[in-house]
Amino acid sequence: MRQEMLTSILSDLNGTSADIEASAIISSDGLMMACLLPSGLDEDRIGAMSAAMLSLGSRISQELGRGGLEQVLVKGDRGYVLMTSAGDDAVLSVLAKPNARLGLIFLDVKRAAEATRKLI
Repeated sequence: MRQEMLTSILSDLNGTSADIEASAIISSDGLMMACLLPSGLDEDRIGAMSAAMLSLGSRISQELGRGGLEQVLVKGDRGYVLMTSAGDDAVLSVLAKPNARLGLIFLDVKRAAEATRKLI
């Protein structure tokens, strides 16, 4: 039941913008809780990489006096990966197109992360 509700949050998020290509909710230890990913992407690998990236981002943020980690943004030549905290035990990860309007995506992701936080 909870996985269905998390998948519903992702479905709503993906529907808010044509610039969002995929999304996932991943536990802080790297396990996939729910996802809407294109075929060919390895869920376990994405989960592990996301957990590692968030752990490193959190450490950097704290060590450099920037406070608690809120987001990690990775820009590649074929688009963006945005990871946002969704409570203490989960992260919301989004793949976006290279020409995406990030301001709108940040807002939509923040809403989805809050909905996830309340559910978990």
